[in-house]
Amino acid sequence: MAFPYNRTDAQIAHLSRERISKFPIFTIKNAMTAIHDLIARQRDYFNSNATKDIRLRIAHLRQLRDLIARHEPELNRAIREDFGKSEFETFTTELSLIYHEIDLLITRLPRWSKAKRVGAGLLNFPAKSYIMPEPLGVTLVIGAWNYPIQLSLLPALTALAAGNTVMLKPSELPAHTANVLARLVNDHFAPEYFHVVQGDAQTTQELLEHHFDKIFFTGSIPVGRMVYQAAARHLTPVTLELGGKSPVFVMADCNIAVTARRIVWAKFLNAGQTCVAPDYLLVEKSIEERFIEALKAEAARYPQHPDTPADHYLQIINHRNFDRLVALIDPTKVCFGGVHDRQARFISPTLLRDVTFDDAVMHDEIFGPILPVLTFTSLDDAIARVKAQPKPLSCYIYSENKTTIRKILHEVSFGGGAVNESLMHLASSNLPFGGVGASGMGSYHGKAGFDTFTHYKSILQKPTFWEPNLKYAPYSLQKLRLIRMLLR
Repeated sequence: MAFPYNRTDAQIAHLSRERISKFPIFTIKNAMTAIHDLIARQRDYFNSNATKDIRLRIAHLRQLRDLIARHEPELNRAIREDFGKSEFETFTTELSLIYHEIDLLITRLPRWSKAKRVGAGLLNFPAKSYIMPEPLGVTLVIGAWNYPIQLSLLPALTALAAGNTVMLKPSELPAHTANVLARLVNDHFAPEYFHVVQGDAQTTQELLEHHFDKIFFTGSIPVGRMVYQAAARHLTPVTLELGGKSPVFVMADCNIAVTARRIVWAKFLNAGQTCVAPDYLLVEKSIEERFIEALKAEAARYPQHPDTPADHYLQIINHRNFDRLVALIDPTKVCFGGVHDRQARFISPTLLRDVTFDDAVMHDEIFGPILPVLTFTSLDDAIARVKAQPKPLSCYIYSENKTTIRKILHEVSFGGGAVNESLMHLASSNLPFGGVGASGMGSYHGKAGFDTFTHYKSILQKPTFWEPNLKYAPYSLQKLRLIRMLLR
């Protein structure tokens, strides 16, 4: 039975809780057998048309916002256990974005969900044409581990706002955070509407064996390829938010102090475990020494030893990633930092200089607190080297010269970025966030997110009181001339 359209927000929340008791407990032990049943239940619920009610969508968005707000302390404790992440960073990099997005969706959803009139053209006169937004159906959201709250809930709540049902598979690596997310969602939402599935990579593979109407994945490029291949078997549309080696162009005319501060903040936020973090610097040779000294001064604000207490620096997620990162540090090229402690999963902010594109640290996305500094004398040569690599998710330019800025923006392909700033383009809901080429496909945030989980159905509607014979046989030269004239 679908949710009635005439319920109050409180009644809707009560019905959500009532439905939960009718569904078996979903655990890792019975995940393989329950997934098929859960997808079938979500499809039946979507086909009941209940999720197409705008009031219901808004009521659930408010319910989710209130739920997160009430359980902020629990979420803070969980993410601190997983990363050592402070309440300040949890709010600024995770929760604030979710609150902002929910508020935006609640405000704009009635307008975005309306049919839009468009011109029908003279050939269809008299007629009207319009485009109807409609939800895609049963969606799968696969979250990432580096921002386990934001990168799981943000696409999920956007899918709900667009009128879909959602199965959310958070990363199992930040286990405490995943457990809290599962409990909050599954205790308060009907499973046929919104449900968190927990498990490891095998659970993800099992989910991908099934047909969904949309898959949204955030994670690494290799796993993204597997998701894309699995989706292709069912002709399922996908959004892939991946990564890549995001370059930073640092020109000689930049404000050195401000540039160094913004780059260091963006790089070492979340201990470098950010998909849009600056991956490497391309610094104009004439300012190399001054700029490296400015970088060192800013990096010194962060702890240089695991025993140094600091709320503004995190652990590496696990030992496997720790070992991978340490292997990228060439001791002969360390000009700052390089301290690491495996037991504490700690790597101090590390700067490398005299790096070339042939070094191991330049082969793949770093995804950690290691910042290589490369230099150049010819901007054309630097651009050519960047263009020879796979297209990155982000690119940052630090310069006061408008011609230089335009040249880089015009010649280098990337998902999104900023001029004289790093990372902060994510904070604007008016800027779609997504990659291009190897760094991903599709985008979200704001209206772009609503569009990602929406099909726009094109409709032509004509009256029957008049029917010209222009398109019907027999054909004639006069009819052809008239059609040509109407198409001009």
